Amino acid sequence: MNIDAQNVYQQTSQAIRALVCLDRPFFRPVKLLVIGCSSSEIAGGVIGHNTVYDLGEAVARAALDAGREFGFQCAFQCCEHLNRSIVLERKNAPDSEIVCAVPQPKAGGSLATAAYRMMEDPVLVEEVRADAGLDIGQTLIGMHLKRVAVPVRLEMSHIGNAVLAAARTRPKLIGGERAVYSVQNVR
Repeated sequence: MNIDAQNVYQQTSQAIRALVCLDRPFFRPVKLLVIGCSSSEIAGGVIGHNTVYDLGEAVARAALDAGREFGFQCAFQCCEHLNRSIVLERKNAPDSEIVCAVPQPKAGGSLATAAYRMMEDPVLVEEVRADAGLDIGQTLIGMHLKRVAVPVRLEMSHIGNAVLAAARTRPKLIGGERAVYSVQNVR
């Protein structure tokens, strides 16, 4: 498989489209999508050891383009060197704890660095609660999803060489067998 930035952009766009357009009962509309990505894994290397900026940039650009097309905001997870903090636009972080760091390819990762450079007024925050998530290369985005996260099996299982996992969220179903649930209350 040829792993170039254009292929990664197209694969990421396809995965995001499939995830955000999925319509199932109780899924929350996607207002915020969180993405974690290992460019090292996409390129066939080991997470955290072989960062490839152009591949992280392709993922960030695909997400931001899809966000404009489908009307959701993007949040990009940094690597563990920045405690998996999140890059997002300041206007989307009104009540969030902003942290003082600027991601770099070797401390934050290529995806977060590229997203930070592409955004109008980026900030880093400690956490978000996203409606959906895309995890490219097993970067562990689960801490940034709303409860209840539901795994989504997409047709594609990889972006480049990286394993792809996706999730959407829904409200908790409480009350047991006597409860009556309404999809209308979700939105």
